[in-house]
Amino acid sequence: MRPVVLSIAGSDNSCGAGAQADLKTITALGCYAQTAITCVVAEVPGRVSAIQAVRPDIVADQVRLSLEAFPVSAIKTGMLYSMAIIRAVSAEFGRLKKIPSLVVDPVMVASSGDPLLRPSAISAYKELLFPIAALVTPNLDELRILSGMPCRDLIGMKAAGRSLVEKFGVPFLLKGGHLKTRLAVDILATAKEFIEFQSPFVRGADTHGTGCTLSSAIAAGLAQGLSLPDAVGQAKAYITEAIETRLRWKKTSALKHGV
Repeated sequence: MRPVVLSIAGSDNSCGAGAQADLKTITALGCYAQTAITCVVAEVPGRVSAIQAVRPDIVADQVRLSLEAFPVSAIKTGMLYSMAIIRAVSAEFGRLKKIPSLVVDPVMVASSGDPLLRPSAISAYKELLFPIAALVTPNLDELRILSGMPCRDLIGMKAAGRSLVEKFGVPFLLKGGHLKTRLAVDILATAKEFIEFQSPFVRGADTHGTGCTLSSAIAAGLAQGLSLPDAVGQAKAYITEAIETRLRWKKTSALKHGV
C-alpha cells in the first residue's frame, strides 16, 4: 500500500502551485495524495487575480473525513489564508491521538508578490501550527517576517533560523533561493545543527510553485519513513530536476482581440 499524504492547500488553476502541484509531486514520489482545499485562487505565474476562501467548516470537514477514512502518514499545509482557517485545521489536528508528520509551508506571498495570507493569520501560525510541526519551510521573505531579522546572506539566515528553532522547538528549513547567488542553498536548522543542501541556481526560471513542490516532496519522504535530512535531500534533488526540466510555452491569448 502506498503511504497517504494529505495536502491542505489552495487551488491554483494554472496547476503549477498549490494543491495541484502537491498532487503531482506526491504521486510522482510514490505516495497517494489527498487534498483539503482552503481557497480557490485565480492565478497564473506572475499574477494573482482573485482569491475566494472556502468556509472554515468546509475545510475542517475535508480534513476530518480524510483523517477518518485513510491512514494518513504525513500532512503538508500550504496556503491557509486566514486565522479562521488555521484555527479550523488546528482543531481537527487536536482530535488526533497522534499527529502524522506535519510539514508547514507558511505561505504568505506569491512569487508574483501578491499577498496570500491575511496579516492576522501570522500569530495563528505561530501559536497553533509551528509548535506541532515536524518541519516549517519559510522562504527568505517569510523568514524575515517570522524572525524580524534582515537575512541578507547565509549567516543572517542561520541566525534567524536559530532564533526560530529555539522559540518553537521544531526544525526549520530555511530556503535561500531568493538570495540569487551562484548556488541555491537551503539550510535545515535543528536544535543540534545546520545542514546545507546545495544546487546550482538556475537563472531565468519562473519559481511559481517551487515552495509548494518542495514541501510536499518532503512530506512524501517522511510518509515513506525517511529521516528528516534524507527527506529534505530527496526533495531538494526533486525540485532541482523539476526546475532544470521545466515546461515552457510561448505565451499567446486565446481570447478575441488578445484581451
